[in-house]
Amino acid sequence: MTFEEILPQVKAGKKVIRQGWGGPELYVKLVGETEHDGEKLNPYFLINVEGEGYTMFSPTVCDILAEDWQIVEQDADR
Repeated sequence: MTFEEILPQVKAGKKVIRQGWGGPELYVKLVGETEHDGEKLNPYFLINVEGEGYTMFSPTVCDILAEDWQIVEQDADR
C-alpha cells in the first residue's frame, strides 16, 4: 500500500509498518491530540522498535513515496 492509502488506516487506530524495513521495527501508530502540562499536544507518530520501546517517528520522503506499507496485527504490542 502507499502512504496515501495507509494514512486513513493509521488515523482509524491501525498499526502499520513498511515491508522494506526488515529490521527491529514493529509498527508505527498515531497518537491523537492530548494534553501535557495543561497545554494541547498535537497528534504525532510513534514507532515501536523491538528492544528499544517507542520513539517519535517522522516519515521521510522515501517513506511517503514507498508502496510497501502494510497493516500490522493488533497483537504486535510485544
